[in-house]
Amino acid sequence: MQHALSLARKALGSVSPNPAVGAVVLNKEGRIVGQGYTQPPGSAHAEIVALEQAGEAAKGGTMYVTLEPCCHHGRTPPCTKAIIESGIREIHIATLDPNPLVGGKGKVILESEGIRMHVGESEGEAKEINEAYLKFITKGRPFVTAKFAMSLDGKIATKNHNAKWISNDWSRERAHRFRWETDAVMVGVNTVLEDNPQLTARTLNGTREPLRVIVDSRGQTPHDAKALENPERVIIATTEATARSQLDEYTAQGIEVLTLPAKEGHVDLGELLRVLGEREITSVLAEGGGTLLGSLFDDDSVDKVIAFIAPMIIGGKDAVSPVGGKGVELISQALQLKRSRIEQFMDDIMVMGYTS
Repeated sequence: MQHALSLARKALGSVSPNPAVGAVVLNKEGRIVGQGYTQPPGSAHAEIVALEQAGEAAKGGTMYVTLEPCCHHGRTPPCTKAIIESGIREIHIATLDPNPLVGGKGKVILESEGIRMHVGESEGEAKEINEAYLKFITKGRPFVTAKFAMSLDGKIATKNHNAKWISNDWSRERAHRFRWETDAVMVGVNTVLEDNPQLTARTLNGTREPLRVIVDSRGQTPHDAKALENPERVIIATTEATARSQLDEYTAQGIEVLTLPAKEGHVDLGELLRVLGEREITSVLAEGGGTLLGSLFDDDSVDKVIAFIAPMIIGGKDAVSPVGGKGVELISQALQLKRSRIEQFMDDIMVMGYTS
């Protein structure tokens, strides 16, 4: 199962809105004869890749798979049918699929054919790999991760808004990996104005780049901003406060503009996330700035937090903090991360945890 999980991780970043799944087939003697992971939408699922590799050697064998095999006909035929026809006699499933089209039905179908079933091995790891898919398929909204890099004294920039670079090269490489694995990167317009980021996964090979979503309530994004390169992968989310002429200029540039309701003078982020969910955007990496992250936390829209902390002191009462918004009045009301863990990237540390 650990090998199947490692295979599933290889699918992250290329299979959304499908889940990232890994599968391993053992023959009757317990030797691996087939393995695979989910291919891009419309292509083979992990189980099919593994079974095709195993061929006749799968008969009487065992399959380890990180998510319950599908039993419905979507872009591809049901995996349960292929498994039954292969002659597999035993299956270990890490976790069941909450998709209403599956939801335990795949397990029941396979059991009805006399296949021995085992469910729950490494379930926590399997659910973490597909945390975005699991939220999207059950709630129809993207999984939101808030990410920021800050100094030891909690600053993301100096009082003059200089922020390059707080985190080191190794931390930034990991951050680009997070971008590559997500469907959309989201920033507020102030981040574009002050940092002019590209918002790409440029340190990684491959052609896939995340969708770039700029939350810009009044149409302040410069037309020559680096984030607007490859405009077909950009959405500017704005409100009716933006002049019609400015909207037309963005559209003429090839950028999609979403005019959304305003909430306290800013884009209604709940409505934005709902629209992204309708477009099968399963995951959003919110990278700031403080106004955007503060609003997401105030709205209880953040599922996961990733904070890179560098061993430096910036100081200054006017230096910028990572999270703005209304905040809380009492320490007892502060958001306490759950299932948190720490990784080290040379001198930097990364704290990762969940809000629920």
